[in-house]
Amino acid sequence: MSSRRSRSRQSGVSRITDDQIADLVTKLQQLIPELRNRSSDKVSASTVLQETCNYIRSLHREVDDLSDRLSELLASTDSNSAQAAIIRSLLMQ
Repeated sequence: MSSRRSRSRQSGVSRITDDQIADLVTKLQQLIPELRNRSSDKVSASTVLQETCNYIRSLHREVDDLSDRLSELLASTDSNSAQAAIIRSLLMQ
């Protein structure tokens, strides 16, 4: 089988319609706090994707910050203290 025919068959299986893309973009818009309140306004797919990337970056920064704060907290507590035991038990959940 030629690679052209193979690609054609593969792309036919995974094709997504414009309506499906629009539906997915609308669902994504509802997940992003910056865009959630603008649901009545028309927001371009490009804007939704850009805001999604920004939101994911901010979540990464928040995770990094919380991880740093947790490391500092664990370093400053006595490893046998009740506070350290609580933190460890929370991390294990």
